Amino acid sequence: MRIHIATDHAGLDFSHQLVTHLTLAGHEVVDHGPEVYDALDDYPAFCIRAAEAVVADLALGVDALGVVFGGSGNGEQMAANKVKGVRAALVWSLSTATLAREHNDANVISIGARQHTIEDAIAFIDAFIAEPFPGEERHCRRILQLAEYETHRTINGTRLTD
Repeated sequence: MRIHIATDHAGLDFSHQLVTHLTLAGHEVVDHGPEVYDALDDYPAFCIRAAEAVVADLALGVDALGVVFGGSGNGEQMAANKVKGVRAALVWSLSTATLAREHNDANVISIGARQHTIEDAIAFIDAFIAEPFPGEERHCRRILQLAEYETHRTINGTRLTD
């Protein structure tokens, strides 16, 4: 599987360790930056590039997921979710990692590097990657509603606000 990663300065150490871990696990890892520590860097461009790459790969039929890091993971998740077709989930436990895939077919997860150990983060990522999306009708229906809103600003053909 191809895994796209991105971070800011707060997650740079995590990303380096993650590249090694995922590569050893047999994944192809694409690191969208940053490459060097800069305490004043801005995460949006890094995370958006990773999210765009996930969507582009999926459109080509490539098995791909994304992982973004930051101090809390909040801003990084928000940045990734600006990309059409991305369903990014903030993950803080094994349960949220697996449910992100099982219920939401998330294609990107975000983790707070200042909130977790690298061991915990790796466990979350491994669980996320390993969890298949079972495709239950209720989950598919909800995902389609999100996609419809993202594209047309309607859900089930109905505009929610005037």
